[in-house]
Amino acid sequence: MEKVLVLSLICISLCQGWVVQSLEYDHTASIECLRDPMKPLYNGGIIQNGEFNSGLMGWSTHRDIKAGLSSSPSGNKFAVVQRADSLSGAAVPSRSVYQKIQLQGDTHYSLSAWLQVSAGAAHVKAFVKTPNGERVVAGSVSAQSGCWSMLKGGMTAYSSGPGQIFFESDAPVDIWLDSVSLQPFTFDEWDAHRQQSAAKVRRSTVRVVVRGADGAPMANATVIVELLRAGFPFGNTLTKEILDLPAYEKWFTSRFTVATFENEMKWYSTEWTQNNEDYRVADAMLKLAQKYNIKIRGHNVFWDDQNSQMKWVTPLNLDQLKAAMQKRLKSVVTRYAGKVIHWDVVNENLHFNFFETKLGPNASPMIYNQVGALDKNAILFMNEFNTLEQPGDPNPVPSKYVAKMKQIQSYPGNSALKLGVGLESHFSTPNIPYMRSALDTLAQLKLPMWLTEVDVVKGPNQNQVKFLEQVLREGYAHPSVNGMIMWAAWHAKGCYVMCLTDNSFKNLPVGTLVDKLIAEWKTHKTAATTGADGALELDLPHGDYNLTVSHPSLGTNATVRAMTVDAASLASEHLINIKV
Repeated sequence: MEKVLVLSLICISLCQGWVVQSLEYDHTASIECLRDPMKPLYNGGIIQNGEFNSGLMGWSTHRDIKAGLSSSPSGNKFAVVQRADSLSGAAVPSRSVYQKIQLQGDTHYSLSAWLQVSAGAAHVKAFVKTPNGERVVAGSVSAQSGCWSMLKGGMTAYSSGPGQIFFESDAPVDIWLDSVSLQPFTFDEWDAHRQQSAAKVRRSTVRVVVRGADGAPMANATVIVELLRAGFPFGNTLTKEILDLPAYEKWFTSRFTVATFENEMKWYSTEWTQNNEDYRVADAMLKLAQKYNIKIRGHNVFWDDQNSQMKWVTPLNLDQLKAAMQKRLKSVVTRYAGKVIHWDVVNENLHFNFFETKLGPNASPMIYNQVGALDKNAILFMNEFNTLEQPGDPNPVPSKYVAKMKQIQSYPGNSALKLGVGLESHFSTPNIPYMRSALDTLAQLKLPMWLTEVDVVKGPNQNQVKFLEQVLREGYAHPSVNGMIMWAAWHAKGCYVMCLTDNSFKNLPVGTLVDKLIAEWKTHKTAATTGADGALELDLPHGDYNLTVSHPSLGTNATVRAMTVDAASLASEHLINIKV
């Protein structure tokens, strides 16, 4: 007669508080333009009189600039700075009031402020002047007249000394400023918060109770825990060379659970010559990925870059271009629908506008609509660079990213589309506080968010390994990031900017770092024994598991059952009947 064990799996919420309470990820950041600004974050941090309730106390103005105080109908006070005209007729930037601050070395600073301009819309940058005189761009926003926009950003100070904070625009506008905050965090505080966040959002504590056929708790039962697949998607870019190199295949497939084809699915790779489509390489790569259960992102349907179009596409008239686009869209999407988890639909459509120039300002929303009609399961991403990497780039700042996404969502028929936020993450020297602030802002869209093309430039004074680790840890710990893929595709003649291995597929230092993080993020207890109450607790990274249960009374009749641990596991109790 067979014996029956019952495993009761109860996921316990992590209740411990943050080491650094004030570093909680900010879920109050507004992506809307408001009538009145919110209160300063962190009570203003080191900023004096950030709400201007005491006039301009603590603030100064540049020479020949008029500054004053104004108030809204509700009584909210704010600083107003009138633009100064150049006597020579040369263009001069519009500036806000500024405040002198004392910076501490080896310290991250989180910045927030509310801005409005006197007319129209203007790109406004936040600057922090460091002790050595460098002007660091700490964030920027597309500010408007008639309502307040929130700028979130940050910077890192590496030396101590006096500095300044101010706001500036190249547009001929008056800058209005309110609710300014600049909050310092030591490197240790920042890292401690990041570690606790990763533990909270990527792991769960699971209670396992083993019961025998009679329902009584079974003490001293051994439970072997095997992680089959990590729950957090982490991957790399894949190239066609993998089809001919077993060493490449072994190296790649033993590490990554998701991948993006570097070029092989792009339009210029599948139809270089008009009406001569060739998907053989992409098909073969997809078949190999499926063999190892590696999920593929579809990259891409179209690329908005003028310089990335084939020679035969550029001269087409409007009707010819529409016909060619329809053929391409239907061909690639129907071919891989159900086989890719994502589509980068109109790649980099904040920096470039080839299709908007040809088809009009609604080109992107129309294309998303058509892709969504052909593939209802894949998430449709807006994939863009410099949204996290370069706060000084005016094209992809979070406020403009949000505006473009809302344009896509508001197009007729698009309200039900499964959309996603794709952040390429091509870094030189990462501004980690700005990266976190941008992720916080974009999280307000409440859409799936991935770092899609992570790499770090290797320069003469560049600590590539250190900076890559900072970026990957920051992405992994952020509760709104759903996956990460690196842009480190291997090529025999050299990689884009970052190779993980040499040509013998031996890890380079950045490859060793990647292996370290993969191992760390999978770390868990692999075996445990139940106590007198038949119970044990396991702290497990999210993922798919096999549990193997054995007991002296069962002889060699151990049994295996599958279990998935994820964020949803916290809300319910799992009962698993195990027959031995």
